Amino acid sequence: MRFKILVIDDEPILRESLEVALQALDFHVISARTGEEGLDLFQAENPDLILLDHWLPGMNGDEVLQKIKEQTPEIPVIVMTAQGSIEIAVTSMKMGAFDFLVKPFELDQVEDLIKKALDRVRLKKEVEWLRAQYQEKFRSGGIIGVSQKMKEVLELAEKVAKGSETTVLIEGETGTGKELLAEYIHFLSPRSSFPFIPINCGAIPKDLFESELFGYEKGAFTGALEKGKIGKVEAAEKGTLFLDEVGELSPQAQVKVLRVLEEKEYFKVGGVEKKKADVRIIAATNKDLEAEVKKGNFRDDLYFRLNVVKLFLPPLRERKEDIMPLFKFFVERFNEQFKKGFIQISKEAEEKILAYPWFGNIRELRNTVERIVLLEKGETILGKHLSFLIGKEREVEEKREFKIYLPSQGIILDEVERQYILEALKMKKGNKLQAAKMLGISRSALLYRMEKYGIKMIDH
Repeated sequence: MRFKILVIDDEPILRESLEVALQALDFHVISARTGEEGLDLFQAENPDLILLDHWLPGMNGDEVLQKIKEQTPEIPVIVMTAQGSIEIAVTSMKMGAFDFLVKPFELDQVEDLIKKALDRVRLKKEVEWLRAQYQEKFRSGGIIGVSQKMKEVLELAEKVAKGSETTVLIEGETGTGKELLAEYIHFLSPRSSFPFIPINCGAIPKDLFESELFGYEKGAFTGALEKGKIGKVEAAEKGTLFLDEVGELSPQAQVKVLRVLEEKEYFKVGGVEKKKADVRIIAATNKDLEAEVKKGNFRDDLYFRLNVVKLFLPPLRERKEDIMPLFKFFVERFNEQFKKGFIQISKEAEEKILAYPWFGNIRELRNTVERIVLLEKGETILGKHLSFLIGKEREVEEKREFKIYLPSQGIILDEVERQYILEALKMKKGNKLQAAKMLGISRSALLYRMEKYGIKMIDH
């Protein structure tokens, strides 16, 4: 980003010296000799920062500053004034000037002040860009919900967003849009000007989770980066940390997360300096955490800290009113992306879309639309365009054929999950990607679980 600086000064030598020095620092510099000329350039060029001499012929610096601040209050203006005019400089500060320089000054002083002012401009532009991304995302239908169930979820999400500290637990099947809902809460919250940082708790090996969450100091362990590493908590400073698949946290990791929630502090791996954790935490899971607590798989104290407000995203098959609006939204999106022109959906296709169970929820629906729009031609989506879904229905039936016999004395949930994974790998002949799809999880999540249960198998 190359910043534009406007210099307004009637002294030719100083004006030209500033031009040369600032251009050498890779700034785009424009200059004016009078206040009137400066205001014209300000309106025409839209600079990022202004260096303004107080003593100008005709319109003086105070008048110029006032007019600039009336039009663009946030633009940083550094006032330059003569020795012995500190009172004038203080007045300028009260009028909204960023800072002042007393002539004569060193170029280093100018450079330092400009850097501080432009750091603020840079942050503001990044925030504006971030807000624009979110506004575009949500204004264009990022969350679509015409069903009563989704309206209730969104109403509660909008209410809970107003609290900047309240933790939120989002439950729902894979593909229901839990991360998008978390982003929506962040976007509506007082923390929206700061980062939204997601971390997938099920995709990170347990030995690496602490360093991923908190970062590490240089030399913390063999193989550590020379400069150390910033963790997700630090990256989310003043913003929102999203813990996806929180039900997959190991017992040791659960303790670490609990400490952040309770004490709002943490240590980097290999660090001795206690750091503050100024973040809001939103967690999501496709498991019933209350049931996991009862089975001893999840800490009850962590569950209660996360479960201040719970939002449940119903599966798509339980809110069929949302299926066609979502389908049409994705058609429009992929029409634009692939330069296609699908404008209608046949009755047969609509019947197939509504009859299909969508066990992969919105993610599966989105992928289906992407495939159709990319591969097919014409203006109408036909029933035959959805024929590939028949194979997916067979996969669903395969899942139902898993034979897990429950002993009369009860079950161990981990063992059931282990058996499902082994069965899926067996049915897919060791192909981890296909097995993961069959189980409705990502390949990285499958690898994590295989490591957890000591399952070793080579891809065929």
